[in-house]
Amino acid sequence: MENKVFLIATHNMKKRNELYRILSPLGIDVQTAEQAGVEITDVEETGETFYENALLKAQSGCRESGMPCVADDSGLAVDYLVGAPGVYSARFAGEHGNDAKNNQKLLKLLSDVPVEERTAKFVSVVCCVFPNGDIISARGECKGYIGFEEIGDGGFGYDPLFMVGDKSFAQLSPEEKDALSHRGNALRLISEKLKEYMSL
Repeated sequence: MENKVFLIATHNMKKRNELYRILSPLGIDVQTAEQAGVEITDVEETGETFYENALLKAQSGCRESGMPCVADDSGLAVDYLVGAPGVYSARFAGEHGNDAKNNQKLLKLLSDVPVEERTAKFVSVVCCVFPNGDIISARGECKGYIGFEEIGDGGFGYDPLFMVGDKSFAQLSPEEKDALSHRGNALRLISEKLKEYMSL
């Protein structure tokens, strides 16, 4: 494959940096639309699954830019809430991307729930769509539990509440998080698939 610059269908630089760290060993330069100098439409996430939403975003970005496009859809599934917030994780409290309000709502819903019933998992599905129509995807998960307060100042989203052992995701270094996280797991899987695909 000649083109090693991949578009990522997000404006979230922290998410872009996670993808870049894991895909750069393959010689893939992951760029946002702003970095690549292209304009892409923010896709309405109408899918009912993480895969459907990731595919919608990747297909749209690829179609509009003419570049291979990678997108992920990820979220938090809390067992006590029967899998919620799920695909609605980013807009759980009603306003898209308001991390503070989403975390407050989650804490409120779990206010009287004991630690043994606060189990949860992060899920990430990564899709890569190529201009020729080829699609590669992978799913990753990370199990943990929801803490009783926000801890740490790293990461984003629900990271300050999502506990793995005695640390929240927001307390981990980028390398520690990559090694454990749902997105890290999905990206390692997709990087293997991409390595195979690009050697064809």
